[in-house]
Amino acid sequence: MSIYHTTRRDLMLGKRTHLVGILNLTPDSFSDGGDFVDLDAASLHFHSMVKAGAEIIDIGGESTRPGHVPISPTEEIARVIPFIQQVRPHTDVIISVDTSKAQVAEAALAAGADIVNDVWGAQRDPRMAEVMASGGACILMHNRSAEEAGIGDVMVAIQTFLQRSVELVKAAGVRDDAIILDPGLGFGKTYEENWTIMRRLPELIALGYPILLGASRKSMIAKLLNLKDPKARLNGTLATTALGIQSGVDFIRVHDVRENRECADVVDCCVRF
Repeated sequence: MSIYHTTRRDLMLGKRTHLVGILNLTPDSFSDGGDFVDLDAASLHFHSMVKAGAEIIDIGGESTRPGHVPISPTEEIARVIPFIQQVRPHTDVIISVDTSKAQVAEAALAAGADIVNDVWGAQRDPRMAEVMASGGACILMHNRSAEEAGIGDVMVAIQTFLQRSVELVKAAGVRDDAIILDPGLGFGKTYEENWTIMRRLPELIALGYPILLGASRKSMIAKLLNLKDPKARLNGTLATTALGIQSGVDFIRVHDVRENRECADVVDCCVRF
C-alpha cells in the first residue's frame, strides 16, 4: 500500500479517505469570508475540524474566489503566521498552507506548516518549487485564466499542466511520494467543464499520484441545485465526495468535516476493502 509522505507523518493511501479541512483566515472568501478572522474563533474552528475527523487543515490567508482583490505577501503573512504559531504547539495534526507566494510558504513552513498547497501548481512564483522542496510535501493544483476556459479538452489541459508542475517540483527535490494533484474545480473552468472533470476523474487517477478533490460548496453545485447560500450546498457537496471516492480520490477538501467524514466512511466501507 502506498503512502503520502510529510515530514510530520506518512498517510496511508487506499484504505481510508483523508479529509482536508478548510480554514480561511480571510474577510472575502466566497463561502466563509470573515467567519474566522479572529484568532480565537479560528482556533476553535481548527480544533473542531480535527475532532470531527480532518487529518489535514488547509489554512489560507488570501481569497482565491473569482474577482478577488490580490493582497501583498506581507499582508498574507500577517494573517497566516500568527495563527500557525498559536495552534502548532497544541496539535500534531498536519497543517497545509494555501498560497501561491513562495515568501508566504517559506514563512508558514518555518512557523510549523507541513505542506504547501499552491493553486498555481508551482508555476507562478519561480521560487515556489524550491520552497516546496525545503518543506518536503506539496499539493499542486491546475489553474488557468478565465479566458482559457472552454477551449479544447479540459482533461488534456489539466494533465499537461500538472505533469509540468510535477516535473518542476521533482527537479527541485520534492519526493515522488510527497506530491498530491488537484484538478482545480472552479478555477478557469466553465460550469460544463467542472462536471466533465467529475465524470472523468479516473483519467487523473491514472497519472499515478494521489488526487485531492475540492468541490465543497462551489458554484457548480449552486448552479445545478439553484442554491445561492454557500452554506446550503452540503447535500451537493456530499454527492461529489461520494463520487470522488468511488472514482479513486484519496483526499477530499471540505468545509463541513463531520458530515463529509460520515459520508466518506460509508463509501469507504463499500469500495475500500
